[in-house]
Amino acid sequence: MTNLRRLLPSFRGLVAFEAAGRLGSFTRAGQELGMTQSAVSYSIKTLEDEIGQPLFERGHRDVTLTSAGSRLHVEVTSSLYQLAQGISAVRTKPPDDVVTLSVSTAFATLWIAPRLQQMRTDLPDVELRLHTADRDLDIAAEDIPLGIRGGRPKNWPGYHCDRFAVEELIAVASPAYLETNGVPKLPHQLLDHHLAHLDEPYRYAATWRDWLRSAGVSGANKVRGMRANEYVAVLQMALDGDAIALGWRHLVGGFLKNDRLRKVTDHTFRTGNAYYVITPKQKPLNENCAKVRDWILDQKDHGRDAKPVAVPASSAE
Repeated sequence: MTNLRRLLPSFRGLVAFEAAGRLGSFTRAGQELGMTQSAVSYSIKTLEDEIGQPLFERGHRDVTLTSAGSRLHVEVTSSLYQLAQGISAVRTKPPDDVVTLSVSTAFATLWIAPRLQQMRTDLPDVELRLHTADRDLDIAAEDIPLGIRGGRPKNWPGYHCDRFAVEELIAVASPAYLETNGVPKLPHQLLDHHLAHLDEPYRYAATWRDWLRSAGVSGANKVRGMRANEYVAVLQMALDGDAIALGWRHLVGGFLKNDRLRKVTDHTFRTGNAYYVITPKQKPLNENCAKVRDWILDQKDHGRDAKPVAVPASSAE
């Protein structure tokens, strides 16, 4: 049989192409797929390079399929729909006592994992299944009842959204780093330190430039440092004493409590976004799913900072 892997282009590129062609916009395609506009643009450019001709005419705000793109879009849309139908037909649905929760790997590692023992105690009859992905899925289309998402409710019009944490970013470093490199007291002093950067390819994530600008620091465009596309790897740099990292407060609270990390400067960047438990409006939650949702929200009400687990540097955001 002919090697299909050599004949077919990237599946991610085909999915991005289908959405962009249907919506007429790389930006709107990214919003639907949980990708940045630049990631959609890159995926489609890669697809065009593989095929050998342009598939879109780029405008200032919108994009239009070329004649070749229109022909391909019909075929791709039909094929993806048939593939989705085939997978749905054979997919085994989990029993009612298994609750699937869609999260980023960083949230699974840094927020869920430290609380699993407490969850087992509080919900002994519930088995939790974590579904992690490199982008935020449409959980209704995937038949997943619960998800954790960061942003604003207007981003998910088809979902109930229950807030459990506001988005607050602080600068964090290990005691070893601060002992070796000194303790910066003011935000602008961070420009002279080693900073760990997150290059998030699919989800929006605030950056050091955003944090420094919010503190009124000029020269934020000149920030340099070590980079990773996984937040767990970024945090590991801080824990190892290699750099100062941005800390999402709801993820690093346990490390601050046990002094593995310390807050650097008094500045806190509040983005105006928050983190929510989202549930599809068109499908009522069963009893166990509702228990998990309520349990997650209960952590907010009790202000629980769980003991952090060891951070595997190979985990993906």
